[in-house]
Amino acid sequence: MTLEQTLTQHICQAAKAIFNTDLDSRLVQLQKTKKEFEGNITLVVFPFVKMLRRAPQEVAQQIGNYLADNAPEVEKYNVVQGFLNITIAKTYWAQLLEQIYHTDNYGFIPVTPDSKLMMVEYSSPNTNKPLHLGHVRNNLLGYSIAKIQEANGWKVIKTNIVNDRGIHICKSMLAWQLYGNGETPASSGKKGDHLIGDYYVLFDRKLKQQIEQLVDSGVDIEKAKQEAPLIKQAHDMLRRWEQGDPEVRQLWQMMNQWVYDGFDQTYKMMGVDFDKIYYESNTYLEGKQEVLRGLEQGIFVKHEDGSVWADLTKDGLDEKILLRSDGTSVYITQDIGTAKLRYQDFPIDKMVYVVGNEQEYHFKVLSIILDRLGFRFGKDLVHFSYGMVELPNGKMKSREGTVVDADDLMQEMILQAKEVSKDKTSKLTDISTEEADDIARKVGLGALKYFILKVDPRKNMLFNPEESIDFNGNTGPFIQYTYARIRSLQRKATEQDLNAANNTYQPQDKEVELIQRLADFPTVLHQAGIDFSPALIANYCYALASDFNSFYHDYSVLGEPDAAIRRFRLMLAATIGDILKEGMQLLGIEMPERM
Repeated sequence: MTLEQTLTQHICQAAKAIFNTDLDSRLVQLQKTKKEFEGNITLVVFPFVKMLRRAPQEVAQQIGNYLADNAPEVEKYNVVQGFLNITIAKTYWAQLLEQIYHTDNYGFIPVTPDSKLMMVEYSSPNTNKPLHLGHVRNNLLGYSIAKIQEANGWKVIKTNIVNDRGIHICKSMLAWQLYGNGETPASSGKKGDHLIGDYYVLFDRKLKQQIEQLVDSGVDIEKAKQEAPLIKQAHDMLRRWEQGDPEVRQLWQMMNQWVYDGFDQTYKMMGVDFDKIYYESNTYLEGKQEVLRGLEQGIFVKHEDGSVWADLTKDGLDEKILLRSDGTSVYITQDIGTAKLRYQDFPIDKMVYVVGNEQEYHFKVLSIILDRLGFRFGKDLVHFSYGMVELPNGKMKSREGTVVDADDLMQEMILQAKEVSKDKTSKLTDISTEEADDIARKVGLGALKYFILKVDPRKNMLFNPEESIDFNGNTGPFIQYTYARIRSLQRKATEQDLNAANNTYQPQDKEVELIQRLADFPTVLHQAGIDFSPALIANYCYALASDFNSFYHDYSVLGEPDAAIRRFRLMLAATIGDILKEGMQLLGIEMPERM
């Protein structure tokens, strides 16, 4: 039970004993006491004074008296208007530190056979291009959300839907067929996803040339976009693919495998994984069947050209196309089929889609359509909508080849980390080249992940590589360096027995602040699960690391002559290190043991 839960219980007992009122625990608002006032925890009494029919000052005073007499955790109190400032006994803080130190995965709720099942979908790449910076934010958010929900007691299935069919994929295929001269990843020395991405860019460049030629010959630009030979060939290839043309399917399988191999390398470097991968090529037919069923049942309508639509005007939206006039699928058709297959495969209690905020309309439509088709999960799906990530020089465009490639970005971050941390690792006289490279990898990727995840996920963000690698301020390397400093303390103090019996040391104010910060972790973790917000974990870790560094600057640890105090401070440092590691692991960030 947390300190807040314990105090809430005492406060409800006080209301019953003093005022003969059963107080709803949800009305008990506890917060950290402001620095200008004495105390550790403040009770705001205004939410329930009307119920007790007393003045705020009187309510606070009487509850304070009760706590001082009946709550062993409470040392004293003071009342400021309608606020009861509670000072917790220092012996309680010392005991709490012992408890946290000896608790594995402090703050985590164990997953049990009875835990509910949540599926988190993220990544969702197209097989016509490599992963880019936008995918990096998506993957990091999805993976971290899955880890946070698992720490909150959910069974979690991490899933990915690969968009491996459609007009965009056909564009890359056609460009390779027309201009590739048999080039392969092996012959070019390129990762397969990079090679295919080059042909996607090439298609766009060749298409623009054809459109310009048609416009120069007097064709209207909109008609030119539809009549350009390349776009017609691409649509013809898509139709042939859906008809099962052996030649097109063989080309598709070969090129997609190149991309899958490339994706696997990127995911491994990024440190993310999946429990189940779905492929649009296997799910879109299920979606088409559901659309046709909906058409037969009068849920959807067919237009004169043969296309099938959902009329959503009664829901405040517009019409949404589900099948084109030539019978080919659109993106939402695949989502319908994938949703159906997922719920056949797993007894999901909650489905979470990690997809950018430009798709908010899409998921509103999907929710309504699934509900109309009779799927119970339709209304309950969660679209975790996050903002876009940009660079200082502006937005990225895949077709123009101006994206920031995920592989290049991660490698650049590692190189920057190696350069920036050179002075620090050079002090480690016994370090091997392999260990130095591994530290640089952890720091570089940690800088990238933390910088992206510390931002409120629903906001657009500007990624600045130079700022992210700084060892000072709210950065991943700052927290990693703090952790390495703590582990260095522990290595130097091997003779200290942290498991010895409890001592009678009375913690100083900064030590109490640190223990209180540690005690906040379960509450922060719980709220991060409710809000789907890795940023809460990231900024908690930064605050904890900052508080420790301030303490370390002002207080001696290894140099403390009193053995009991030295033991206490080593235990405090070790516990902070453990919580920092737990928190950063929830963000997918590895912590180097030394730097």
